[in-house]
Amino acid sequence: MLRRLVVGCAAALIGAAAHGQPFTMKLSSPTVNDVAHEWMKVFKAGVEARSAGRIRVELYPASQLGQIPRTVEGVALGTIELAIPAVGFLIGLEPRFQVFDAPGLFDDMPHAARVFADPEIRKRLATFGASKGIEPLFTFVNGPMVVVSHRAIRALPDFKGQKLRVPGPAPLQVEPLRKLGASPLSIPLGEVLPAMQNHTIDGLEAAISIFIAFKYYDITKFMTYLPGTFLVASGVVNRSFMKSLGPELEAVVREEAAKAADIFATRGPADAERDRQLWEQNGGQAIFLTAADARRYVDDVGSVLPPILASNAQLKDDYEALLAAAKRQRR
Repeated sequence: MLRRLVVGCAAALIGAAAHGQPFTMKLSSPTVNDVAHEWMKVFKAGVEARSAGRIRVELYPASQLGQIPRTVEGVALGTIELAIPAVGFLIGLEPRFQVFDAPGLFDDMPHAARVFADPEIRKRLATFGASKGIEPLFTFVNGPMVVVSHRAIRALPDFKGQKLRVPGPAPLQVEPLRKLGASPLSIPLGEVLPAMQNHTIDGLEAAISIFIAFKYYDITKFMTYLPGTFLVASGVVNRSFMKSLGPELEAVVREEAAKAADIFATRGPADAERDRQLWEQNGGQAIFLTAADARRYVDDVGSVLPPILASNAQLKDDYEALLAAAKRQRR
């Protein structure tokens, strides 16, 4: 009994001492100078001010801490406190994340922001990744999905035969392009630029902000918008780290994350339009499918959804909850 008491007291003292030291929170993003990077800056300012130096936030944009799979692994292991990958790269840890890649969920970026702010969706998202030690602190639409390619995609037949990078290996990312006759490949963002330069791949699918931040207009001029399709990303945090902060500081982190997330609804759409203009100012072409092809695209990619949902009851339940929230938040 005495031994257990001594051990318990020692553990309590160690924990108290640890809480007296400032916490370091490393934030990783594969992008730079975009809305996710701006979130990091706003979050850092808010947390450091409110914690009075008890939490130090370090920013590592542009994959400085490693490529996306390594940073996701780092969050799960606790060596990185928070990373902001496209949700496709989280599916290996939590298959439920693939639900966000279902086509046609969102009308536009403001609509997506309202869905992710919906109380029922926020409550549901808080359970994602629980068994793997991660939690999505926030989820957002990074921008409309586009394909940048060496050979212009102006109509649906132009997809055929092209080797195109997709932001993750999930069926909902791979099967739509395969349905269109393309050969989809899952490659971390940091490895894509050289693959485009040496023509290892024919093109890539990503949010438009990626192509401006990394000056893809120096490689090719063709950018095609994918109808009804958006890149969803999530700021995933290590659950053990959050608990180690204690109730007061954990509340600070959660509240400042939510405050900073307002930037996705206010700045995101304006940034997407600015990026389109920058692409064209640098000699690029912004290509939109015809109305008929856009309808066919949504129908074709949507046809891969039923068998995927039928094989996963949890995924089906998550999808139906998102559909209901999308209907509630539609204006």
